[in-house]
Amino acid sequence: MDKIKADLVFEILGRPAEHIKTALSSMVDKLGTERGVKVNDKKIHEPTEVKESKDLYTTFAEVSVEFDAIENLLGILFVYMPAHIEIISPANFELTNLHLNELSNTLLSRLHNYDAITKKFVYERDFLLNKLKEVAPQLFKKPESPSGKKPEVKTDLKEEEVKDKQPKKGKKSKK
Repeated sequence: MDKIKADLVFEILGRPAEHIKTALSSMVDKLGTERGVKVNDKKIHEPTEVKESKDLYTTFAEVSVEFDAIENLLGILFVYMPAHIEIISPANFELTNLHLNELSNTLLSRLHNYDAITKKFVYERDFLLNKLKEVAPQLFKKPESPSGKKPEVKTDLKEEEVKDKQPKKGKKSKK
């Protein structure tokens, strides 16, 4: 298969301005060291301040890249997550079903890995939140409104469902 030529755009947001430019430059340099990837040209733009923000900057880099194989291209897309890609050449790709199976299984493997990582973080967040509720329940009390009334809670339940969920008023037992 012919080499794949593409233009990639990478964006970054952060502060200070000098840091994001350095970080983006380092990332593009690292991209050039990846196996099966050759950076032919790069242009890193000067950071600009984001409108209506305090000391927050954005910048982007335009990078012309050559990939040895489609696997290298897909790997870079997953690892570096460019904001935009334009394949320059070749105009057509010829894939065998064996090659497409390999690509698909590699893609699925990465997606399953990302899914597992996400589920682990959600579990750990919920676990820590429950522990925090145990040791500091006062942090989770809803504040009362200035009038002294509890704030109105909006739900998706219909009025009848809310009434059904209310505790039944009954006679108090005498002791």
